[in-house]
Amino acid sequence: MMKPRIQAIGTAVPHYALEQKEIKEFVASMFRSHVDHIDKLLPVFENSCVKIRYLSRPLEWYAASHSFSEANQIFKEVALDLAERAALQAMMRGNVKPTDIGMVIFVTSTGIATPTLDTKLIERLALSPHTRRLPIWGLGCAGGAAGLARANELAYSMPDKSILLVAVELCSLTFQRNDFSKSNIVGTSIFADGAAAALIAMDNGGPVILGNHSTLFPNTEDIMGWELIDTGLKVRFSRDIPSIVRRYLPDLLQEACGKWGIEQEKIAHYVVHPGGAKVLEAYSGSLNVSKDQLSHAYDVLVEYGNMSSASILFVLEKFMIETPANNKYGIMLALGPGFSAEQVLFKW
Repeated sequence: MMKPRIQAIGTAVPHYALEQKEIKEFVASMFRSHVDHIDKLLPVFENSCVKIRYLSRPLEWYAASHSFSEANQIFKEVALDLAERAALQAMMRGNVKPTDIGMVIFVTSTGIATPTLDTKLIERLALSPHTRRLPIWGLGCAGGAAGLARANELAYSMPDKSILLVAVELCSLTFQRNDFSKSNIVGTSIFADGAAAALIAMDNGGPVILGNHSTLFPNTEDIMGWELIDTGLKVRFSRDIPSIVRRYLPDLLQEACGKWGIEQEKIAHYVVHPGGAKVLEAYSGSLNVSKDQLSHAYDVLVEYGNMSSASILFVLEKFMIETPANNKYGIMLALGPGFSAEQVLFKW
């Protein structure tokens, strides 16, 4: 029986590339007069493993006050451009024509638009006006893996068409210059902007998707998410995320493997969301996998930072380019607001 395959991946980032040390100096100058212990917090920039990040605006823009409306208008403009660039790259790599695409799944958590941006993307890509649409908002870092899981399920209903999955996040536009919390400072040390697109179809291509498994942890909504305030979206996440990973992830993976009918030892490839250096260490320790097995995630963290839902598709792109197909099992894994986990089984 034919199963959905990932035909191609495309990625795009904004034009403003900044070194981590530049952002660290900026945060120090912004917060020093308001945070007495700022020097104790600044090492988080070096410890993050991040070297370069791409932002939607030059650094001086973030020093000024901006309304939610202004930042959101920038989101709509930049996100649409990045989504188009990533989608066109994926279409070119997969040799997929506009007439081949039957659905667009559009994932984001860092801006708001109604109608959603997939409407404008469909027009820019010259897709059919009858293209099905599935906008997904609010899944945060888990959104890329969740979007791929939904594409896997929906591909069976349209076997002669490709599904275009687009994840775009402009995390920098949520920066709150008057939020002097540790969460905000930690957020400024890892989050960045980017977009990724994947094409999924019941056709020849790259990795074959075999299944997925979603988990929602009860009473954990305070661990990660947004608070809506007058100036926009204020980040909320717990320092306990790495310990949560260590505590629950082994059982989650075992549960998923039982559902899929495979032995965990058969999993050779790990494509995980690079949520941060400590999160990757927790993945490695809890799943008993080496740092080398997570090398693609570490590379994306170093070269781009954490781009929320788009990051795992960046990791998947790097994995597909650098890993020869050997017909072995792999897993995509991401955690997000809820608190939730998304797992996708593939073979490559």
